[in-house]
Amino acid sequence: MKYTNLGRTGLKVSRLCLGTMNFGPRTTEPDAYAIMDRALEHGMNFWDTANVYGGKKGEGITEQIIGRYFAQGGGRREKVVLATKVYGDMGEWPNTSRLSALHIRKACEESLRRLQTDYIDVYQMHHVWRDAPWEEIWQAMELLVQQGKVLYIGSSNFAGWHIAKANEAAKRRNFLGLVSEQSLYNLNARTVERDLLPACEDYGLGVIPWSPLAGGLLGGVLGDIDEGSRRAGIKLDEAARVKITAWETLCAELGEFPADVAIAWLLHQKAVTAPIIGPRTLAQVDGSLRALEIALSEETLKKLDEIFPGHKPSPEGYAW
Repeated sequence: MKYTNLGRTGLKVSRLCLGTMNFGPRTTEPDAYAIMDRALEHGMNFWDTANVYGGKKGEGITEQIIGRYFAQGGGRREKVVLATKVYGDMGEWPNTSRLSALHIRKACEESLRRLQTDYIDVYQMHHVWRDAPWEEIWQAMELLVQQGKVLYIGSSNFAGWHIAKANEAAKRRNFLGLVSEQSLYNLNARTVERDLLPACEDYGLGVIPWSPLAGGLLGGVLGDIDEGSRRAGIKLDEAARVKITAWETLCAELGEFPADVAIAWLLHQKAVTAPIIGPRTLAQVDGSLRALEIALSEETLKKLDEIFPGHKPSPEGYAW
């Protein structure tokens, strides 16, 4: 496994992040345990979850599965840099969601209980909430840090200007602020290159891309390439088929599976810390490591830009 710092912090995390969203709804608890064991065997120490994962509102089933796994002992919890999230609706009452100080505090306590741990390494806001002032949000987060229940704060699905506003507010309070941003980013979804990635680079946030395979689109959908490809439900119009055909042809010329190239491309992007992988089998855990070894040449990167055009940072992307 390869490691890097999470953004501007001194925290070392694996270049691949284990996504746990399938634990419960699509992956049984025994299978989830096996996947987590295998992740640790490979040195994959960065794990991501959320209080709303699991398929049943308010129950935090995925966090419960992870908590029971940690409860087995053997240094499992101590080896993991654990990231979870707050924002989603966890009940029927007015303050069981979003980012009020009340909900942040209550949600953190409930996540700690489900995860069977006394601290969360990276506590992420699952979405921006425009109704709460940053003074309220940071006051709540500062208290959690002071109490030792949270070590770092991250965001997810923010815009570039949200990053700037949040960290300027934190700076005024002499608080570390946001250290990571989890966002949709893959070869087929590069909008974040306009403003979000430049903001993250400037403020020292590590970017954690979710859906690195574009919901399976980049995993080899035109043929039976690998067992882990998610082809169900993917429909291609003629323009998309031309693009994906060019993509899979290039991967074949490289002698690599498309999924591995897609993740390797993200690892070549300056702001990216660790793409989130969501394996459902041990074979997928093992196979994901190949992406760490793929070195993409400048010529290959140029060809990928031609197939999947990206965005120049603002304002150069739309002005002189």
